[in-house]
Amino acid sequence: MFDRLMKSFYRKENRGQSMLLMVLSIGATILGATTIAGILMVYQIKGSEDFVNSSKAIFAADAGTEYAEYEHFNPTSTAISSPTFTNGATLSVTCYDSSSNPLSSCGAIGSATTSYATYAISKGTSRNINRAFMINFAPTP
Repeated sequence: MFDRLMKSFYRKENRGQSMLLMVLSIGATILGATTIAGILMVYQIKGSEDFVNSSKAIFAADAGTEYAEYEHFNPTSTAISSPTFTNGATLSVTCYDSSSNPLSSCGAIGSATTSYATYAISKGTSRNINRAFMINFAPTP
C-alpha cells in the first residue's frame, strides 16, 4: 500500500516538472521570436531613415552629371562653380580622358577649344550615403 502511494506521489510530481519545463520552453521560444522580430524592425526603420539621405545623394550626383555635361559641351564659356546644396549634400565630379587619367576640368584646358574628357564620374554624398553616376561623352558608333 505504501509503495502504491509513493508511486502515485512521484508520478504527480513528475507531471508538474514536465509541465513547468514545457511552459518555460514555450516562453523562451516566444521570447526569441519577438527578439528577432524587433531586430528586423529596427533594421527596417534604419533603412527608411536612410531613404531621405539616399535621395539627397542621388539628386546631388544627378546635378553633378549636368554640371559635367555643361562644362564639356561649352568648353569656351566661362567656368562656373560646381553646385552647392542647402540640404547638406555634397558633390564631387571627376572627368577622365580616353586613357582613364583624371583631368583638372571637364571643359577645355588651357588654350584648347575642345574638351579632352571622354567620361565623368559624379559622386553625391549625404551623411554616410554615397551615390554615383557615370556619364560617357564619347560618341557611340
